[in-house]
Amino acid sequence: MILNTGARTDTVQYYTPWLLKRFAEGYVLTRNPLFPHKVTRYALNPGTVDCVVFCSKNYRPILPRLREITERFNTFFHYTITAYGRDVEPGVPSIDESIAALLELERQVGARRICWRYDPVLLTDKYTLERHRRTFAYMAERLRGHVNRCIFSFVEPYKKLEINMPELRPLSLPQREEIAALLGRIAGQYGLYIQTCGTNGDYRRYGIHASGCTTLEMLGEANGLQFRQLKHKGSRQGCHCIESHDIGAYNTCPNGCRYCYANRDHQKAAANYRLHDPDSPLLLGTLQPDDIVQDGVQKSLLLPNIVTKQMYLQI
Repeated sequence: MILNTGARTDTVQYYTPWLLKRFAEGYVLTRNPLFPHKVTRYALNPGTVDCVVFCSKNYRPILPRLREITERFNTFFHYTITAYGRDVEPGVPSIDESIAALLELERQVGARRICWRYDPVLLTDKYTLERHRRTFAYMAERLRGHVNRCIFSFVEPYKKLEINMPELRPLSLPQREEIAALLGRIAGQYGLYIQTCGTNGDYRRYGIHASGCTTLEMLGEANGLQFRQLKHKGSRQGCHCIESHDIGAYNTCPNGCRYCYANRDHQKAAANYRLHDPDSPLLLGTLQPDDIVQDGVQKSLLLPNIVTKQMYLQI
């Protein structure tokens, strides 16, 4: 089973004490987003979790104790650092602060386990193509050799963005081509492996590899593992990732990113954050009398007879 800690919220930045306690106690509960009274219980031990995938815009809170997880589990880290300021990402550290934290993360886990995410790419009167050129080149120069790869995606035109970001410019196909050509050229200049995420577009002519930001191939290469040959179903159109099980919850991230898909309402997310109990096995709230708790299906995706994390570390 692939465990995802950050697809629904920035668990690392805002819920690190809870996350560490869940791993220490060896289990976690998560509500079904569509059927809230259905709760799934996942065992958190190396025998049931093949790899723990993180995704965050600020790893600083977990760095002092990250080894509590990395010494026991196979891991992979998505670190999102974009060109935007607090006008778009109110709760996110500056570019230089983020790069400094990424370099510290690298010293702990190695570059092969870190993916730099430059997404979503969007255009406004302020964040122009030229702004992306300058910022992406600056970051690419700083991060080359310190990450496994760079992944980018184009902003999704969700209906709520018309309200949350009215200044957003719709991306035409020619503009997507222009952006891809720009990022591909800069990545090539700095020797960065670059690929897309969540898109069916073919940008190989710009040196950009196909989508799939969490594949068994990536996780295997990062951790010295061999997975079974399985079809990557993805979570939406254009997604080519392996299925994972997320332990977070929607509408709980206080970052306030204006393009966010996981928060329906930023005020509601901030209110939910204040209701968080770090001692609860659920990220948000506690078990209720009418909740139905079931054990999650935790099938290993590894080839038979593959060594455990503990054995791998001793080799």
